[in-house]
Amino acid sequence: MAVTRSVTKRFGILTAGGDCPGLNAAIRGVCRAAHDRYGMEIVGIANGFRGLIYEDTRTLKPHDFTGILTRGGTILGSSREKPFVAADKDEVASEKVSAIMETYSKLKLDCLVLLGGNGTNTTGYKFALEGLNVIGLPKTIDNDIVGTDRTFGFHSALAIGTEAIDRLHSTAQSHSRVIVIELMGHKAGWLALYAGVAGGGDVILLPEIPYDVREIGKHLEQRARTGKTFSIVVAAEGAMSIKEAEMDKKERKKYRNENGPSVAYRIAREIQEETGMETRATVLGYMQRGGIPSASDRVLATSLGTAAVELLAKGNYGRMVALSGNEIDSVDLSVPEGKVKNVPVNHYMIDSARAVGTCMGVE
Repeated sequence: MAVTRSVTKRFGILTAGGDCPGLNAAIRGVCRAAHDRYGMEIVGIANGFRGLIYEDTRTLKPHDFTGILTRGGTILGSSREKPFVAADKDEVASEKVSAIMETYSKLKLDCLVLLGGNGTNTTGYKFALEGLNVIGLPKTIDNDIVGTDRTFGFHSALAIGTEAIDRLHSTAQSHSRVIVIELMGHKAGWLALYAGVAGGGDVILLPEIPYDVREIGKHLEQRARTGKTFSIVVAAEGAMSIKEAEMDKKERKKYRNENGPSVAYRIAREIQEETGMETRATVLGYMQRGGIPSASDRVLATSLGTAAVELLAKGNYGRMVALSGNEIDSVDLSVPEGKVKNVPVNHYMIDSARAVGTCMGVE
């Protein structure tokens, strides 16, 4: 196969932040297109930005990215290293940034390809301001990156969350209980909203809509009066009560530390105190992020990966590839930098949930 000319000859690739389904599919998309179509040299960077700090890298060959389309996790490893955030002193961050800049130069990279969420793409933008060539890919099960309609990892996590809700229905019904299931989504409730609707949740609680436990209680009691002896409450991990929403960050942290290990347990306790109904909590946790990617995420990750290579070939740096409608596009890295894509309170899915009788935690 003839190799097409490319501005980028040699680039580094890393995965950072939490793992999610589709990372290996994206790595494969980037590497196959870069190697087969353009003959680029590929440097794999281990464990996120730590690999650049400590020079933990290796050249990737076709056997490295063959057979990984369906694998969960990431063959490169990941970490939550944030080089611009100092753990103790500013000079610590400065040293890490300098080390990364030096490694980039030593490896003779033309560009750095980053697969990550909000924090990773924000870090990428900061390195772009420092003079490095950077291209980002949006991954996160939370679907909360500004600039793309969907992130890879979201669809797979949605399927897992929905299946968990389906399974909890039978237990809740058998024991006439209220069960609160906690899904990921610290600042944005996309996953809880979509899984809650798909799984027929009776109550859905999002970070964007502070809840009133009295309204939840009224809804559950009304269900009981009509013969529905069980209920499923779907809560994003960042869901908060109206009382919590009025607290400052320090007060809220203290309150949460004193009132249960996570939101599901706090809400379960509040519901039982409010209604007297037997209530249990389930935290799905890392189960949401593990395992093989869905077909949809494989397609999206591959498409974003190959689109990133076209940016590399053209030398169109400082961009994040993105899904826009039904098209793969790209946005400037300044677009997702430091932002969170929240669920709008007037989103059609919220109206759909309410239309089928779902309580959103407020009147």
